Amino acid sequence: MIPEENQPAGWLRGYDGIEADIRQMREFADRLQDEVTRNYAPHLSYIADDMKAEIPNPADAFIELVQFLQAHHETQTATVQMVWGMVPATSRLADAAGLIAATYQHTDAFSAARVADVERALTAPSTTLPRPLPPLSDPTVSEDGPVVLP
Repeated sequence: MIPEENQPAGWLRGYDGIEADIRQMREFADRLQDEVTRNYAPHLSYIADDMKAEIPNPADAFIELVQFLQAHHETQTATVQMVWGMVPATSRLADAAGLIAATYQHTDAFSAARVADVERALTAPSTTLPRPLPPLSDPTVSEDGPVVLP
């Protein structure tokens, strides 16, 4: 009997198996990491400059504008977190592919690889540290305090 951790996912149980080329996995890991390092991460500073643009405080009486700017700030903050989180998340995927490729490079990977090994590789911490998020100013908060809705 094959242990549960070596069984394919329930929805794949009727299939023969999943084949992976370890050399191509190593190449994928290297190319993915290179793509993030060379073509994605360098542009984060330009994005940060655009995101940090000052927006004047709205008039208290214009409730819809205040509410829009609050929603805009929340969306902008969520966007920055996603864009900045792309680097360590993608690096984690490249690291996992590299780890699996290194682990199984001298074996018959078609029969040796286990789902638990892949899951463990994907949950390992990323070797790339996340960059600090740029400070974003909330247009509905001024030096005098938050804009007061009537």
